[in-house]
Amino acid sequence: MPELPEVEVVRAGLEPAVTGAVITAVEVFDQRSLKRHSPLEGPFDALLEGRRMLAAARRGKFLWFPLSDRDGAASQALVTHLGMSGQVLLRTPGVEEEGLLRIRLHIEHPERGEFWVNFVDQRIFGSMAVDRLLPTPDGRDGGYFGFAAQLGLEPAGDPAEEHAWRASVPAQVAHIARDPLDPAFDDAAFFAALARKKTGIKRALLDQTLISGVGNIYADESLWAARLHYEYPSDKLSRPRARELLAEVRIVLEKALAEGGTSFDAQYVNVNGVSGYFAHSLTAYGREGQPCFRCGTPIVREQFMNRSSYFCPRDQRPYRARAART
Repeated sequence: MPELPEVEVVRAGLEPAVTGAVITAVEVFDQRSLKRHSPLEGPFDALLEGRRMLAAARRGKFLWFPLSDRDGAASQALVTHLGMSGQVLLRTPGVEEEGLLRIRLHIEHPERGEFWVNFVDQRIFGSMAVDRLLPTPDGRDGGYFGFAAQLGLEPAGDPAEEHAWRASVPAQVAHIARDPLDPAFDDAAFFAALARKKTGIKRALLDQTLISGVGNIYADESLWAARLHYEYPSDKLSRPRARELLAEVRIVLEKALAEGGTSFDAQYVNVNGVSGYFAHSLTAYGREGQPCFRCGTPIVREQFMNRSSYFCPRDQRPYRARAART
């Protein structure tokens, strides 16, 4: 499944093409890709056609595009989740899609002209939906917006109203925690939640209500970097070790982002259909039997929550509670 770096690569690729663009037409080829769209909001195509996309935002693995209302504000957004194999591709009109095309948006950008935004999904776990925007509890931006604010493309009018759509998040994303690359991510709150969470540290990293965007691959990479076993109790983690772990999570995510994400097959690509190459930089994940880059001990793979965990058995030893004094 695409994780934060892969979704951010897609968001950044879409941003210049969709920010300020008008959706002129919508084609839905498979209704199953609308499984997260509530009929109570209205018909998917009717809600989109004629509306302007104000930005491309992301929180964790969710993408959304705030939609301008008639008064210039934004009360709804187009929400996209890639699922296991979803792709959002920018195409020149008339180009035939090779993959399983589920949804196509016809967009017209005031400077860049006409594009198609194709939603391709082999396994149909991904989706698109129009959802209402809710204000963020802290009044901060709902997600990562990139450079939209610098383009002068926010709705015209009162500055407070201009900021309102940025300080909001789609209803179906509101329960997802901020991700560690979000400027509004609260480190102290995360450390406090870890101390309360009586579970293994990898389970905590995969809990999207605690920290979003970190999936199986980047959890293993971060834990290897921090020399922590995946079952190390989160509530036994000292504050310095917790800080070190969060720092390693950010380093891993930023490096993966710089390398275009991780592609093991053709199911994850950027908006131009190009694969990422972070798979060549992996230190633990997928390296069973290969020597640890630190100590040379063969990397081990163990079953974990219907997945696998990869770790160095020498550098990442299980937690052992100290024996009680008699």
